[in-house]
Amino acid sequence: MAKLVFITQQVDPAHPALAATVPKIRALAELVDEVVVLADAAVEGSLPANCRVRSFRAGHKALRGMRFETALARELSGLRGGAVVAHMCPIYAVLAAPLVRPLRIPLVLWFTHWRTSSLLRAAERASTAVTTVDERSFPFPSSKLRAIGHGIDLAEFPCSPTRDGSGTQLLALGRYSTAKGLDVVVAAVPHAGPDVELHVYGPALNDEERAHRAELEQLVGELELGGRVTIGDAVPRSEIPALLAAHDALVNNMRAGAPDKVVYEAAAACRPVLASNPIFDELLDPGQRFPRWDPSALADRIRALAEMSSDARAALGRGLRERVAAGHSVQSWARGILDAARMS
Repeated sequence: MAKLVFITQQVDPAHPALAATVPKIRALAELVDEVVVLADAAVEGSLPANCRVRSFRAGHKALRGMRFETALARELSGLRGGAVVAHMCPIYAVLAAPLVRPLRIPLVLWFTHWRTSSLLRAAERASTAVTTVDERSFPFPSSKLRAIGHGIDLAEFPCSPTRDGSGTQLLALGRYSTAKGLDVVVAAVPHAGPDVELHVYGPALNDEERAHRAELEQLVGELELGGRVTIGDAVPRSEIPALLAAHDALVNNMRAGAPDKVVYEAAAACRPVLASNPIFDELLDPGQRFPRWDPSALADRIRALAEMSSDARAALGRGLRERVAAGHSVQSWARGILDAARMS
């Protein structure tokens, strides 16, 4: 019986930042007999029947660590031939290693972000394998590294036709982090043309992000873009496909080293994308990329997109979806995890 222990923060299909974890677990569950999810919290009924959840939620860090170790230890007896996957949080790999590595149970870390730390380096040393989207989406070299794509559920993001209507409607999605470069995106709007609008939606999950959202709102006011730029709250994940369909393109200015999954989600939905991150050079053609700190260059890309015919934009979108299906589907991601764990 093939069994997998998957450790993550939360299992919540409506979470503004972590909802995409759910289809990843579902895809893994299709390939193994059982998935045991260790998480702080999980929404009941969000996973298939062959998944069980153990919560390690606690009021303080020490007790949470104890509950984590206890929950994992109770699953070790049935893990021969299986593996443990630590999702995004290096601490999970560090805590799991003393229990699983002496038993020669593979420990796979999934991590995709630009930020390094001593904890991440410890997690890399502790893990059997490290998985990420692209070799450039892990912050330091490692002989254990495997690039397996981002894991997008194409069924969740069906191909939508090009938008009918005048003007150019742009969309930006994600947390109000300074790493997103949203100030450059806002600054590009007045240069792109009078019929260009930008709608930004996302959560502000801490004081820094709330402060940055306020800075963006101030910038909108200073540029007198109140009727053309919206700085909005996070939208439920279930509404994102319709939101993509209502816009002409997604704009993403995330700093290098962290490939935003929303770019792949928009591409899966056949929506053109304009992005600055060099990591998208295999997904996006040169005409869809721009220098990160150059609002004028972004404005040029927006104008070029607006000049394309509806048929040309549709063909561009279909090509993007094909690229996501080829290298970034949630099914290929799940197979990549099992390959890394030597379970395939």
